[in-house]
Amino acid sequence: MAMLFPILVFLSVSLAVIGLAVWLSPTRTAQRLQAVALPSGKSAWTETAVKLVGPFAQLSSPTGEADLSPLRVRFLNAGIRHPDAYLVYFGLKTLLPLGFAALAFLVMRAAGVEGGVTMLLWLALAALAGCYLPNLVLRLRIRARRREIFENFPDAADLMLVCVEAGLGLDAGLAKVTDEIQIKSQALAQELHWTNLEMRAGGTREKSLRNLALRTGVEEIGTFATMLTQADRFGTSIGESLRVFSDDLRHKRQVRAEELAAKVPTKMLLPLVLCIFPCISLVILTPAAIRVIRMIMPMLAGQQL
Repeated sequence: MAMLFPILVFLSVSLAVIGLAVWLSPTRTAQRLQAVALPSGKSAWTETAVKLVGPFAQLSSPTGEADLSPLRVRFLNAGIRHPDAYLVYFGLKTLLPLGFAALAFLVMRAAGVEGGVTMLLWLALAALAGCYLPNLVLRLRIRARRREIFENFPDAADLMLVCVEAGLGLDAGLAKVTDEIQIKSQALAQELHWTNLEMRAGGTREKSLRNLALRTGVEEIGTFATMLTQADRFGTSIGESLRVFSDDLRHKRQVRAEELAAKVPTKMLLPLVLCIFPCISLVILTPAAIRVIRMIMPMLAGQQL
């Protein structure tokens, strides 16, 4: 009887989770209708997440539109363009602290920890970790995307230089670079594609390039936009400007690679000291220690006799 209650609780929770998943998953007909109804870039799972987590976002989201503008820029830097992404973000910031605190409470009760200051401290730490987890995930995603764009943008600049020197215009060269760079970097190709669409829709080249720098958050792309704007405004050669800019970008990428390579010995010091050196010491010193012990122990035993 003591084991029957946990088994029943496990079965009931499992059946409830399975039933909720079946209830939320759309049928084949609903999936086809959603594929036709939803615009590009939106999926059924995204809409489901917005419906589930969105109502909880009002508890932690700011009230003003001006407060959401920097967050929208961060979403664009991370490659998130869904208009309701902030609802999922703030909804997770509301639900995750409660979930982490409940999980910590169950773990501590299972470990036999009674209520008190210690439990309250661990519950507060778990809730704080759940609150800042969306910030950490968003920051890591922004860093990874910026790094990908930075590492592939020199190749895109070289392709742009080749296209311009071959006789293509800047807009046509940008479209050609978008098609070619897609094989290596989806993020950079997507941003360049949005820039092409913006210019085709009637936006000025200067504004489109500024928006490209704002969406990516990469300093070099901002310099690229400024360089092309000044070259177009003052009538200087775009090919020469692109050549100098490409050389500078390749130099920056080389310097960054050398910097990362120079940091490798420092990063390897801690694993070497904690993991590798003790193993090597055991392998080298253990046979000598065994021989010393075998020679000294009989001598000590003879002296005692």
